Amino acid sequence: MAAPELKNELDLDLGNLDLTSDEYLLDEIDVYIQENLEDPIVKEALEKGLDLRHYSKQVETELLEVENNSIQDYIKESKNIAKLHKQMTNCDSILERMEGMLNGFQTDLSSISSEIQKLQRQSVEMNVKLKNRQSVRGELSQFVDEMVIPKKMIEHILETPVTEREFQENLMELNHKINFVKEQSFKDAKSCLDVKDTLEKLKIKAISKIREFLLSKVYQFKKPLTNYQIPQDALLKFRFFNEFLIANERAVAKEIRDEYIDTMSKIYYSYFKGYSTRIMKLQPILKNRSTIFTLGNRGSVLTSELEASIIVPHAAKTTDQRYSFESLFRSQHYALVDNGCREYLFLSEFFCVSGNSAQDLFNAVMHKTVSMFYKQTESYIMESYDSIAMFLCIHIILRYQVLMHKRSTPALNKYWDSLLHLLWPRFEFILQMNIHSVRECDPARLRNIDERPHYITRRYAEFSAAIVGLNESFPSERVEKLLAGLQAEVENFILRMAAEFPDRREQLVFLINNYDMMLSVILERTTDDSKESETFKQQLAARTHEYIEETLMPHFGGMIMFVKEAEDIVERGGSDGLKQQEARINQIVRGFNTDWKRAIESINSQIMKSFTNFKNGTQILQGTLTQMVQYYVRFHKILGTGMLKALGIHKELLNIHQVMVEVKKHKPVF
Repeated sequence: MAAPELKNELDLDLGNLDLTSDEYLLDEIDVYIQENLEDPIVKEALEKGLDLRHYSKQVETELLEVENNSIQDYIKESKNIAKLHKQMTNCDSILERMEGMLNGFQTDLSSISSEIQKLQRQSVEMNVKLKNRQSVRGELSQFVDEMVIPKKMIEHILETPVTEREFQENLMELNHKINFVKEQSFKDAKSCLDVKDTLEKLKIKAISKIREFLLSKVYQFKKPLTNYQIPQDALLKFRFFNEFLIANERAVAKEIRDEYIDTMSKIYYSYFKGYSTRIMKLQPILKNRSTIFTLGNRGSVLTSELEASIIVPHAAKTTDQRYSFESLFRSQHYALVDNGCREYLFLSEFFCVSGNSAQDLFNAVMHKTVSMFYKQTESYIMESYDSIAMFLCIHIILRYQVLMHKRSTPALNKYWDSLLHLLWPRFEFILQMNIHSVRECDPARLRNIDERPHYITRRYAEFSAAIVGLNESFPSERVEKLLAGLQAEVENFILRMAAEFPDRREQLVFLINNYDMMLSVILERTTDDSKESETFKQQLAARTHEYIEETLMPHFGGMIMFVKEAEDIVERGGSDGLKQQEARINQIVRGFNTDWKRAIESINSQIMKSFTNFKNGTQILQGTLTQMVQYYVRFHKILGTGMLKALGIHKELLNIHQVMVEVKKHKPVF
């Protein structure tokens, strides 16, 4: 700071001080002086040792010089400064105009924004109006299209034959318009009055043409030798005709349905009655009562013939072929199943019915036919005692029930149940009669009784095998219970028959032959684990074992008795006491050595003559000889215990191997 300025500043500051307080004034002056002394210029002057007063004048001179120089510079640049001032003035003017323009533009933008918002609101309103108009236009256009009756429709309904595609297409369109006008009438649409009369006239014309056509198709069924499946298939192509009648004229639809029911009911009844009359003449006259106890090939009606072609009466008559009742029953009812399934599906599809309604309609068509079949079956079985035929018919029904279930046709369920309620009691009645006859049979009245299988047991075996084999596919407890009762009576009968023989061996031969025969027949037609086969296996094994013992006793009885007694003694620990029976042992050994080969030959001859089944006889022979060898082995073992080892008879004992060689000579080669 220059000295004069400092001085002036000091003077000003001192002038502002409050002189009433000397102490305070001095303090302030000191502070102020101290602050000025800290000034860089003052500090520099003090450091150089300059006099501040001279230094102040020097500074003042320099400032004056600088001021003069500056004035000269301003004078020299006065024109430029004037020019610059003018330019600045012009710029201010331009900026002022631009500010005005921008303010105007801002005002215009504000008004444009308002207009845009207004246009947006108008656009939204116009868009809503457009959508509403389009919606109304679409519905109105559809309404008009569905309400208006085209000229072509009128022409096709009136003039085109019903079999033509154009008639059917326009009939569907007519049906749609009728339903549409009905719907709009409920809404009080005034326009319905304009077309209602025209639609009514077209409907009447269409109904008239359809009625005439459908009745003509139904009348075609009445033509002789007509395959009614062909007109049925033709009717299905015009199923919509009946739908149109149901929707618009139920009286005419009922007329068509009633005419069809009446026609087809008579056709089916006539066909099946004629077929049944002709086919029942093919049943053979039963000459041998034993055939009703034998299945033979009759079971094929449940397998290969179940769905085979039906029997053709005139073809069978030409070849003089005869059939059992179950074969005729199968043929009749397969024809009924085939036609019944087809008829039920046709009725459901063409007449638009299902469930109970379809069943009622089917019953109306087939009632006469199934009633005729039922009465025919009832009249036959009430006079029949062929229980196998009854049982085969029962299983035919069970299988046809499954077949119709697979075809989704429950039409004949009640008929099947009624037949089963007819057949089961008759079958059980016949079986009870058989059981009673076996129970009441007196062996003493039977002639020519021998050891061979009796004809009653053979009949039972054939019958039981047949029923058990058939029952395996559809098991029935009621059948098993009846067969168990029959089996018990047959077993009692066999025992009563065996008691007629005075000799036990003959009794056993009779029992074995009968058990073996029954078991063979049953195993041939049933599974190995059937109750009947298991029972007879046990009986056969027990009687065979007893027979073997009875057969060995006459030839080797002494050895057998000694072996059993000695084994009992050895088991109690008294083997040394057997030494006392040396003479008995010697007699047994020498007797065996003398007669064993002759005894084997005698046993072989006796067994092979006693049993009718060669295979069974051979097995019994092998069992007998094996049992003899086992007794001989046990005899050797007893002689090798205790004090019996020292017996001299050991030298005379035959070698077991030698006996085995002889036994093997009788081993069968098959």
